[in-house]
Amino acid sequence: MPTILDEILADKRKELVVTKASKKIEDLERADYFERATYSLKDSLKNSASGIISEFKRKSPSKGWIFPDADPVAVTKGYNDNGASAISILTNNKYFGGDPEFLLKSRPNITCPVLRKEFIVDEFQVYEAKAIGADAILLIAAALTKQELKALAAKAHELSLQVLLEVHTEEELDYVNEFVDVVGVNNRNLKTFVTDVENSVRLADKIPADFVKISESGISKPETVRSLREIGYRGFLMGENFMKTQDPAAALKSFIDAI
Repeated sequence: MPTILDEILADKRKELVVTKASKKIEDLERADYFERATYSLKDSLKNSASGIISEFKRKSPSKGWIFPDADPVAVTKGYNDNGASAISILTNNKYFGGDPEFLLKSRPNITCPVLRKEFIVDEFQVYEAKAIGADAILLIAAALTKQELKALAAKAHELSLQVLLEVHTEEELDYVNEFVDVVGVNNRNLKTFVTDVENSVRLADKIPADFVKISESGISKPETVRSLREIGYRGFLMGENFMKTQDPAAALKSFIDAI
């Protein structure tokens, strides 16, 4: 039986065939943001007291619509102004209600690193990330072979983008390579969408010490952040906890104040 991740990846590859037929890499290289100097996700997390990466996410495959009418420009500016160490913006439309335009339009108001959250399977998407103003991309071990991931990570570095490698199991740590900047442990199994924050605890001492490590998904309490910081995590990717409120930026501020 195909998993949810299998379905997402199959749809993404079909979507890319259409996108690449109408837009070329040369077009992306002419974008206004393509030559901009990027911010360092790794350094921002190292130097942050909270490490919160606040995410703009309108919906998810597991929860459905969370905040269908959320304004990406207003919400991300609020995140930026209320202490986010970095901002993650979903650009996947079918499953997360996102759009590359959300990142492009939000970029002028953001002065911290922006992560393009997407299922990246083709170097075209890496060029696109740079063209729309991202500072870092997500590469998911469960979605790629080791060779594919390394090639995409190398391309990201060539374009001055940092790489967040996402793993869910100890075996996936074999995907770590010299082009990875940050290692993220996803507490949500992308094949079943079951979430367990203990996954970050289990993998904490398995991640090489020289990598900045972050915990992703299922974090809703300040005490969880404090306990994960004690075992070496420097970043905490949170979306639903803020987006399910009427004022995500205010929810972020309250959360940071409580850490």
